Amino acid sequence: MDIKELVPQKLKEKFSDIEFEVSDYKDDLTIKFDKKEIVDVCKFLKEDPELQFIYCSDVTAVDWAKRKNRFMVVYNIFSLKHSFRLRLKADVDEKDCSIESVSSIWGSANWHERETYDMYGIKFNDHPDLRRIYMPEEFEYHPLRKDFPLMGIPGSIPLPKK
Repeated sequence: MDIKELVPQKLKEKFSDIEFEVSDYKDDLTIKFDKKEIVDVCKFLKEDPELQFIYCSDVTAVDWAKRKNRFMVVYNIFSLKHSFRLRLKADVDEKDCSIESVSSIWGSANWHERETYDMYGIKFNDHPDLRRIYMPEEFEYHPLRKDFPLMGIPGSIPLPKK
């Protein structure tokens, strides 16, 4: 069985009560589901002997600005066994701008989650060291949000002297 068929099938068998939205665009398989299930689904994808998604290559977000669920967290994971990349997506509402951390599953997610927190303001619950990675801790904005001005906010961060 092809890995693109195997992943959704195994997820539906293991998590029959979860609604998965599966899409395949230009040979990129994407699976979207509720953020409450992120840890269980990721743990299964990593530990299943047939799948073995042992590497998290990226965690990022999308700011849709005007949608009900303003943010979407996107995980790119990789199976060396199948030489296959899988994209996982979960919506995050602006009111509860948080999702569980997957850094306990993939150590590589640690810095990716910190970057996403710094740039978008999405909190990763149970992260071992969630703090800013680029911006100063006291900086009160998140530069990749759609409502952040293109030219920045004058005086919001001290610039180096010439």
